[in-house]
Amino acid sequence: MTHPADGPPAWGPPPPAPPLRPDEERTWAILAHVLPLLGLGFVPPLVVWLVFRGRGPFLEHHAKESLNFQLASLVALALAAVVAVVTFGLLSPVLLGVLVAWVVLGVLAAVAASRWEWYRYPLTIRFVP
Repeated sequence: MTHPADGPPAWGPPPPAPPLRPDEERTWAILAHVLPLLGLGFVPPLVVWLVFRGRGPFLEHHAKESLNFQLASLVALALAAVVAVVTFGLLSPVLLGVLVAWVVLGVLAAVAASRWEWYRYPLTIRFVP
């Protein structure tokens, strides 16, 4: 129970979260690029972007870049798999090439984030602006 002297309950949006420290921002930016490589797909960058949105421009940039890249990679993998099935495996190296590019570009992005560089994935569809 509330005491009448406490006043009415405060309704409305919660107060904004404080900005992250630079070391925290960099760590989460690196994780946004590395965790998908562990087989978790687009979920980690999506969660990082939703949880830490507005708490640091560097982290927000890297989380959105990773999310866009993971979604574009998912589309590319699906298309490469369809092409491999249609051609009876003749073009399965395309599937392998997409997987290799996914790993290499994810590692390059994580290294760039660890160096405080603003990295942008090449040939990525911008699903999240």
